[in-house]
Amino acid sequence: MTGRTIIIGGIVASLVLAMWEMVVEALIPGGAGFFGPPVAIGATIVRDLQGSGNPIPVEPLALVLGLAGHMMNSVVLAAIFGAIVARSTLGTGGLVGGGIVWGGAIFLAMWSAILPAIDPLMLSLNGPAFLLGHVMWGAALGLLWAAVRPAREAGSFRPA
Repeated sequence: MTGRTIIIGGIVASLVLAMWEMVVEALIPGGAGFFGPPVAIGATIVRDLQGSGNPIPVEPLALVLGLAGHMMNSVVLAAIFGAIVARSTLGTGGLVGGGIVWGGAIFLAMWSAILPAIDPLMLSLNGPAFLLGHVMWGAALGLLWAAVRPAREAGSFRPA
């Protein structure tokens, strides 16, 4: 797997999660608003937004920082996923399943430990939708990984 492939995979998976979360937050009653999720990510740095209510106000700097931060984190976490599965013989189903588990684990760590400590504004997002977005991110990542991995490296998913 090349660095370019990992970067593209991470960005594509980040777009899956971001678009899901942004649309959900725009449509649900009491949601953070369409730009709420990336602005909330940017609030990690733009601290004046902490304590805002829903809908989260659109602040251009926080929006740009949030979009960039989300994609950067996705690429880093995609690279870690790639390092974990690089030598595996998992087939497409196994990689998608592994990606789903990876996405769920990231959600759990974020929601329960990281966000309360560094960006509590993110906790104003809809938790179940946020979890589903991370599952979708992981599934997309596993599917993309399976699609670009050379056939000689792929095997079949054999549960233990």
